[in-house]
Amino acid sequence: MAELRLEELSAKTVVAANALSLKPGQEQFIAPVSYSAAAAVADPSTSWQRVVLDGDDVVGFIMGDFNPYAEHDEFKAILWRINVDADDQGRGIGTFAVKALAAEARDRGVGRLYVIWESGELGPEQFFLRTGFQPVGETQYGETIGALDL
Repeated sequence: MAELRLEELSAKTVVAANALSLKPGQEQFIAPVSYSAAAAVADPSTSWQRVVLDGDDVVGFIMGDFNPYAEHDEFKAILWRINVDADDQGRGIGTFAVKALAAEARDRGVGRLYVIWESGELGPEQFFLRTGFQPVGETQYGETIGALDL
C-alpha cells in the first residue's frame, strides 16, 4: 500500500469516487457519492468532502459538515458519509479518513464530532465503534447517533 493521502473532491475525482464498489449487502447503508456532491453545492461553505487516494487510485470518500449555526448539536460537526471500495476495506483507509475529519474538526475548534448510522448486520456500526464513536442517542427514525469526543 502506498502512502494514503486526501484530496478535495473535484471534477477529476468524482467519477472514480462514484465508482467505488460495495460489498454485498452494504448498498442499503450508503447513497452514491454524487448525492453528497450535489448536497455540497447547496451549501459549499459548510461541506468538507475528500477522496482518499492510495497512490493515484481513489480508494475512499468521506464527507463531513461543519455548521456552527445548526439547530441540533449533532449537525454542527458531523460525518455524513464514508465509503471505502469493497476491495480495499479492512486496510485502515476508513480509519485514516475519520482521523483526518477529526483533525479538521479540532482545527476548527470543535470538541465533538457526530455520526448517524442505521443498525444492521452488514452496517457500519462496528466500524464507527472501532474508530471511537460512542452511541449517545437515537434519531426519530431509530438510527443511532454516535459521538467522538475530540
